[in-house]
Amino acid sequence: MHAQAAEAYIVQELRRGLSPTLYYHGLHHTLDVTAVAMELAAAEGVTDAEALCLLRTAALYHDAGFLRTYQGHEAEGCELVRVTLPDFGYSPDQIEQICVMIMATQYPQEPRSQLAEILCDADLDYLGRPDFEPISTSLFKELTARELIADEYEWYQLQANFLTHHRYWTPTTVARRAASKQARLDRILALLAAWPNPDGNFQNV
Repeated sequence: MHAQAAEAYIVQELRRGLSPTLYYHGLHHTLDVTAVAMELAAAEGVTDAEALCLLRTAALYHDAGFLRTYQGHEAEGCELVRVTLPDFGYSPDQIEQICVMIMATQYPQEPRSQLAEILCDADLDYLGRPDFEPISTSLFKELTARELIADEYEWYQLQANFLTHHRYWTPTTVARRAASKQARLDRILALLAAWPNPDGNFQNV
């Protein structure tokens, strides 16, 4: 398994091939998720060298499907994994483990292993981080560019719904991020409740 070569390959492909309007899902997001995943793995006591290697590869490939499509990018990313990783010496079983991790990040998340839980939490770590605002703004900009949301009010509704139904999986992330994520949800709900209708009245949330 030539993991470093596989990682160098996908980073180069992402740098070269991702749309410049992926303001949130750009290479910077992939590198952030990879760093957080490895930090979480250490905090969660993962020490097996192969497991750590597969987790790192999955993190670097988890949004590679954006090279091909926007909707359903997880499945496209798995196809890319299956096509490219055999050339880097990954076995069919290792490739399957990586694909299981990548597909677990599809919303709603359904991780069924410790490694998948770590990757899911790393992918949405920002929801409970101090840099939530600039990162969420980049997602708003990305969705607006694709005409997937109509306006700021719809954006806050989307955020409120997402934060309400999202959960963290690893004990480490629950301890680190859950409280601040809940506080952020409370602020967004309060903002929506105070949002005026065109007639000057307030919304009922």
